[in-house]
Amino acid sequence: MIEITSTRSLSWRQKIYRCTTGRSGILINKQEGDGATPVGMFPLLRVLYRPDRLNPPDTALPVQPLCSIDGWCNEPAHDDYNQPVKLPHIASHEQLWRQDNVYDMIVVIGHNNSPVIPGGGSAIFLHVAKPSFEPTAGCIALEFTDLKEVLQTCSQNTMLQVRPL
Repeated sequence: MIEITSTRSLSWRQKIYRCTTGRSGILINKQEGDGATPVGMFPLLRVLYRPDRLNPPDTALPVQPLCSIDGWCNEPAHDDYNQPVKLPHIASHEQLWRQDNVYDMIVVIGHNNSPVIPGGGSAIFLHVAKPSFEPTAGCIALEFTDLKEVLQTCSQNTMLQVRPL
């Protein structure tokens, strides 16, 4: 089990990795737009990656290349809320094909997906940290090489645990 042990560290297989979490910390009652990382036990669903920048990552998880029209709906009132969408999209969304490297590799976390609860938080990913390790909008971010290392050693049964701090 991958475990977030603080807002700045992630534990996996007896190794501690530097990470960053949401700018509002870690919360039990995650709400859309609050900037918090949700508390819970989450499956790792699949990995998305930028094929123009990377080769497919070495992992047991399902892997899917991104394309320039990929997005993720973050509009709680829309039927596509907390689901991948193709752009342009009528509702509020996050663009997954970014100019920076933050979404070069994204692990989709099974948060608020079964069932999707409007307003319960969307687009919660494990992704690449910015060089400054500044807090995220609610995701968990690791240095690129650390994310690759974690993915190489996880399985389709690996869970991510985020505990209240």
